[in-house]
Amino acid sequence: MEFREIQQDLFAMDEDYSLAHCISADARMGAGIAVQFRQRFGLEGLQEQAKQEPLEIGTCYPVGRTLNLVTKAKFSNKPTYQSFTRAVESMHSVCVAQGIRKLAMPQIGCGLDRLKWEKVRTIIQDTFAETDIEIVVCTL
Repeated sequence: MEFREIQQDLFAMDEDYSLAHCISADARMGAGIAVQFRQRFGLEGLQEQAKQEPLEIGTCYPVGRTLNLVTKAKFSNKPTYQSFTRAVESMHSVCVAQGIRKLAMPQIGCGLDRLKWEKVRTIIQDTFAETDIEIVVCTL
């Protein structure tokens, strides 16, 4: 795994990068960077799916070039490190199954969700350690 943190707009990353972010099982995506994901990548289908039956916490849902990590039940909840870890492990499985080699993300789980980046970084690095996937964390 190659892991680096850069100061760049996440949405300016090349098209060959899959973009990851965290959402809730109700797929509201009404605040934070999730709003931009919903608007830019047309994630309404995922929202419709969640209206029928809530998405599964700890699961990564790929849609187009987005990886949507479900880390909590409702938009107003906060994730736990356990639910976050399960979602990152699910993202790892999706990447391996789909041959995804390049990932870009913000400091996932650390904005409105209030997880600590030091712990989140370690979870991501430990989960992807034995892969040849490039992970770029974009901050501005």
